[in-house]
Amino acid sequence: MLVRRSLLVLALALLTVRCADQPMAVNAVRAPATPQFLPWAGNVAPQFTATSSQHQRDRGRSASMAPPLSLDSYQVSFWAVRGESRFVKINYQSAIDQDSHPFLRLTTTDPHFVPGVGELAVGDSVLITVTVDTTKIGVSLEPSGLEFGEPARLEIWYGGAGGDLNGDGVVDSIDTGVEQQLLGLWYREGTEDDWTHLAASQDTTEQVFQYALPHFCEYAIAESLLDLAVSW
Repeated sequence: MLVRRSLLVLALALLTVRCADQPMAVNAVRAPATPQFLPWAGNVAPQFTATSSQHQRDRGRSASMAPPLSLDSYQVSFWAVRGESRFVKINYQSAIDQDSHPFLRLTTTDPHFVPGVGELAVGDSVLITVTVDTTKIGVSLEPSGLEFGEPARLEIWYGGAGGDLNGDGVVDSIDTGVEQQLLGLWYREGTEDDWTHLAASQDTTEQVFQYALPHFCEYAIAESLLDLAVSW
């Protein structure tokens, strides 16, 4: 953990240099960013529950309260329909407390093209599966490569990290710097591909990233440890 903390301090220092007025700095080159994925707090995976738009409609027609959707092997599926707003929301309960907290909300209105199937007509549906990563704060969305006309809306909350964003066991000012300058939403197309940083919007008060998805793949919240190399 000491090595990771040192790298984070170095990364924050480089970012400070980059933002400051440094007329003597020359030959500044940008190096490939290296993500450090944000883990769940505690020593055990959180418990997850899910609700969907279809589930809420069914519950409204029922005289009794229906239980939340179950996540089989940390997966939940729902039908997305072209031309209709559909969503799935996943909450978690961690080892830190007994409260339920938001983790993910995915909203779709315009699934347009399904790999291996082709273009969907208005009213056609596709089964979407969300798989939660229990080692890091991230998800896989399937079918991989599903394309949208109007982008889907992805929201991922990172409060499940427990505030210790640099993994040193202490919540302090270093974590604040990580959150404000290094934390971001990343994606990769396949397991053999590199991770790429996304220009997602961040709300540090709610601890959530929001992004308009043009297509499906794997997404995770991570810290960019070293993204700048500067020589004088």
